[in-house]
Amino acid sequence: MTTAVVVGSGPNGLTAALTLAREGIAVRVIEAADEIGGGTRSSELLRPGIVHDHCSAFHPLGAGSPAFRALGLEHHGLRWRYPDIDCAHPLDGGRAALLYRSVSDTAAGLDADESVWRDMIGGVAADFDDLSTDILGPLIRMPAHPVRLAEFGHRALYPASALARVFRSDEARALFGGVAAHAFTRLDRPGSAAAGLMLLAAGHRHGWPVAEGGSSAIATALASALIDAGGTITVGQAIARVDELDSADLVLLDVMPGAAARILGDRLSRRMFRRYSTFRHGPAAFKVDYLIDGEVGWIAEGCRRAGTVHLGGDVSEIVAAEGEVASGRMPERPFTLVGQQWLADPSRASGTLKPLWAYAHVPQGYTGDATEVITAQIERFAPGFRDRIVDSVSAGPARLQERNTNYVGGDIGGGRNDLIHLLARPRLSPNPYATGVPGVFLCSSATPPGGGVHGMCGHHAAHAALRFLER
Repeated sequence: MTTAVVVGSGPNGLTAALTLAREGIAVRVIEAADEIGGGTRSSELLRPGIVHDHCSAFHPLGAGSPAFRALGLEHHGLRWRYPDIDCAHPLDGGRAALLYRSVSDTAAGLDADESVWRDMIGGVAADFDDLSTDILGPLIRMPAHPVRLAEFGHRALYPASALARVFRSDEARALFGGVAAHAFTRLDRPGSAAAGLMLLAAGHRHGWPVAEGGSSAIATALASALIDAGGTITVGQAIARVDELDSADLVLLDVMPGAAARILGDRLSRRMFRRYSTFRHGPAAFKVDYLIDGEVGWIAEGCRRAGTVHLGGDVSEIVAAEGEVASGRMPERPFTLVGQQWLADPSRASGTLKPLWAYAHVPQGYTGDATEVITAQIERFAPGFRDRIVDSVSAGPARLQERNTNYVGGDIGGGRNDLIHLLARPRLSPNPYATGVPGVFLCSSATPPGGGVHGMCGHHAAHAALRFLER
């Protein structure tokens, strides 16, 4: 029987393992940590009965992932839960732009920009399921839907700051800019509009849901399906060298390129070793988990019903902050994301006590403490928030990397997301998953389509491995 070993049990590693196992391959997953899941872990971090997500929280690409849909994870307990409003972006003065799953409802709230939003964002959303087969994979290949991809691409190649100017209102510009900022990249550079268009379209098509019970439910469902398919999982075992994996026919590495270089060593060509070893990582996250009593206290009513809240002010402030972070400087007001998962999934909270999830964009390897600036950003739009804090715990880039070695320097997105690294991730190739070592493939978020909980990196790597077996 053909055998495979997958190193790493994040959603990409588990997706790759399950895809191979369902093809009759004997698959073993090996995880260095004591629990599976990578970025999809959850725990009762501050109080029993209060569930906090360790990293990933909202999943527009997960709900719409072709890989997850094909794997039928709902049969293994995965349930998506939706807030009334997917995302809110408050502005000073009590205003807020609101993102609903409905294109019409979102557009209607943007007044002068209603028709532009319908035409531009609504048009991409209508094509999202077809587009996702091309966007959520290597960009250097023959597309399945070339006309639709070309229509998307001519807008996606713009800087987000430039594309935002098609809107006339501060609300629409800020909403677009805040979603584009999910890419952790400069928003005044070509290609930075892509993430904004893709995530907005995914939200309109599939919503921005949470996983019932915590993001760990995604990993649990993948693991359950894998075991049903005959696969096995080992935790608490770190792999330092590929020689430790005996004679598996296939090896898939859900690790960053630098780690892959260390594991594969001189089996890699000199060129690939150098490329993997010098892979460039993007800006970092600084995370704060709060335990609050009652509600946050947002001024803007829409924020009180939104699963995700973006804190960054108007689009010019967001662009400036992201530019500083990319240049290695800590902004006074960093772009900050806040999660109110209990609105969609009340099981996360207990009585009046609620888990508030937040992180800010900070420079790669940032060593300072951003707890206060994150709290101040929330207080800016929710006066009195400090008085509602019962407890909190912070994790800077070093702590995030300690929890998950794939988060190099606090980079939770699997590497830089500028235009060059979108095309060459981690190298320019129609098969960027191949390492050049026969039977060994990279399946982490350092490969296309990059960061996010969607399993598509693992899906594509597994299919590359299957094609290798067919030679």
